[in-house]
Amino acid sequence: MGEVVLYHNPRCSKSREALDWLRQNGYAVQVVEYLKTPPDADTLARLAAMLGAEDVRMMMRRKEAAYRAADLDHPDLTQAALLAALAAEPVLLERPLAVYGGRAAIGRPLEKIAALVAEAV
Repeated sequence: MGEVVLYHNPRCSKSREALDWLRQNGYAVQVVEYLKTPPDADTLARLAAMLGAEDVRMMMRRKEAAYRAADLDHPDLTQAALLAALAAEPVLLERPLAVYGGRAAIGRPLEKIAALVAEAV
């Protein structure tokens, strides 16, 4: 099995659940605590592509106060502007986000990560 990169927030129960599940199922996991080491806009663009996201908002926590404060629902915002906003406010990144086999999945529910690693085998 290859290594899974997990964008992780240790304070999030869903993120901890995903990390535990991956380890219990024998996957090597590279943990990226994205609040401590935020991904830049280029990395976020690659993640969006691996997710198949046509709109960066798909990988954003839209109920966060920072999302509303920045008016990120505004229809005139470009994808580049959304990526820049996400890079500036990493708390907006939906979690847990796993990367494996050149693809990515947001683990809500956890079964999405299970499907990601199963499909890549």
